[in-house]
Amino acid sequence: MIEGSCLCGGVRYQYDGEIGEISICHCAQCRKAQGSVFAAVTPVALDKFRLITGAELLREYRSSPDKARVFCSRCGSPIYSAKDDLPGVRRLRLGTVDTPFACDNVFHIFVDSKASWWDVGDTHPRYAERKP
Repeated sequence: MIEGSCLCGGVRYQYDGEIGEISICHCAQCRKAQGSVFAAVTPVALDKFRLITGAELLREYRSSPDKARVFCSRCGSPIYSAKDDLPGVRRLRLGTVDTPFACDNVFHIFVDSKASWWDVGDTHPRYAERKP
């Protein structure tokens, strides 16, 4: 069981599944939404994802017509994103995970639009845009 929470602890969740991949996104939208050099995310099945507390604190921002970015309205922590064309999937923001886990399937996406001041210095696969 994977557990996680926002910065203030108002939003708490559980995911009854494994972290099967870690996508490190360098696109400008993710950088701005995270306030950092990239976003580390993983797809999770909605039917295995459960909010324990804080559903009333969640707000969403539509960064594009088909994508909602969901965050805690009290502390601003990004929790997940959801695309309209993938209703059974959430893209969980891994910075909110509290449970230790390991995952070998790590890759970078949108590296052609990464921050100019950041050097991707690891050996994980890199993709100019989305992973094919």
